[in-house]
Amino acid sequence: MKVDTYLFGSIEVADEKIITFPVGLVAFENSRRYTLIQEDAQGAGFTLQSLDEPGLALQIVDPTTLGFRYELELSDAESALLQSPADDDVVVMQVLYKKETDGKADIVPNLRAPLVINLKARIGLQKVMENLRPNVTLSNLASTV
Repeated sequence: MKVDTYLFGSIEVADEKIITFPVGLVAFENSRRYTLIQEDAQGAGFTLQSLDEPGLALQIVDPTTLGFRYELELSDAESALLQSPADDDVVVMQVLYKKETDGKADIVPNLRAPLVINLKARIGLQKVMENLRPNVTLSNLASTV
């Protein structure tokens, strides 16, 4: 499949590289097919490029690179949607967004709505959480607290 994107120009996406989000993402419910693009092989960030809306590209990152580790409980419906994946087949990613405060722009992660992706089945969902209780890892401490 050939897609003309805003960020990457015209790209070719093989069927096995398509990730489907059956219910879409928050605010992008009609965009359900995406592909991951990693420009820097050493980088922890990716671009989640929509195949349904070529102008839509989201920057996502592994939360552990920011010091977060999620312990998520999936409902039966969420597990079924992800095709009951093995733990090793699942990744959790955070969507980054631009936040402006007092005229200053920062790029921050959306902690309340991580993406959960079954890499083997190439299917995902956005888990919106009302209560956020992530485990935070502070790796620069000299001793445990």
